[in-house]
Amino acid sequence: MELYLPELKGMAKGIRNKRNVYEGYQRGWELQFGGLKEKVLGDPLYKEAFAVAQDRTIMGEENRMNIFLLLRFFLDKIPFGHIVEYGSYRGGSAIFMAYVAQRLYPGIKVFALDSFEGMPATDKNADAHNAGDFSDVDMDKLQARLDELKLDNLVLVKGFFENTNEDVMAQAGKISLAHIDCVIAPAVKYSYEGVKPFMVDGGYIVFDDATVSSCIGATEVVEDLLIRRDGLNSEQIWPHFVFRAFNNRA
Repeated sequence: MELYLPELKGMAKGIRNKRNVYEGYQRGWELQFGGLKEKVLGDPLYKEAFAVAQDRTIMGEENRMNIFLLLRFFLDKIPFGHIVEYGSYRGGSAIFMAYVAQRLYPGIKVFALDSFEGMPATDKNADAHNAGDFSDVDMDKLQARLDELKLDNLVLVKGFFENTNEDVMAQAGKISLAHIDCVIAPAVKYSYEGVKPFMVDGGYIVFDDATVSSCIGATEVVEDLLIRRDGLNSEQIWPHFVFRAFNNRA
């Protein structure tokens, strides 16, 4: 079954209010209600990438498919930039993205940032998760897996974001896709603020947990910073919150 994006008859295309609603519908609407999910499941590259990542990922299936569609059909429409993931846990989604990127976009690196030792203290005014959550990571085994897969485009960056992000951005220069996979407010805030100046025009800022029931702190950051302060409108609300970094464009 050939994988392609459907044409949405009667819907306007192009950029409006710093988002491309048409393209957001092509992904989200068609995954949720159309036949796109079955086509993605049958795509050879998707199946290969999931096969090498599945034992290390807890990402929801639709979320993974949405990331795949962004990589497969949209990243080549915007200026060149690398991929960064804030919150990599056991490395599954980073491995998935790196596997796909290695085959579609030679030269693009995936930077996977995490403490790889669990979360820091959390704000119990908004965050349901606690310090130490997601600490069951063996860094040596993860690196060995990357070596086994020959994923030399995937860079593991150990440490809290405030201690590592500056060096990563200096190395990357430009970011085309930022996958912010954090479940607590401070981490989401730092990720967005840290990557924002380095996003290419039209780049994708993808929040994995800001629409999850246990992550209202992440939602609050999106509401406060992206929507209220920066005046951005989401291109997708399912399965991710997806925003675009359109610089100086309406």
